[in-house]
Amino acid sequence: MTISQLKDELFERYESGYVTDEELVQIIELAAGYLNLKTITNYAKKSKITYNGALKRKLNKVTIDNQNFIIDNE
Repeated sequence: MTISQLKDELFERYESGYVTDEELVQIIELAAGYLNLKTITNYAKKSKITYNGALKRKLNKVTIDNQNFIIDNE
């Protein structure tokens, strides 16, 4: 199954009510755990650096719903 197929299947099941809001949140939490997704603020605290220091690092950054995150799964 490709990522596109997985997204389509998940969307169809969510729209039909087969997947609930709570279950979708669990999927998001699981993905965030695999990615070790952190807000830039939390990443900076964990790394004991400043927020601007975190921004300057060459890291995998992503924006979700206007919130900036760092993927810290290395």
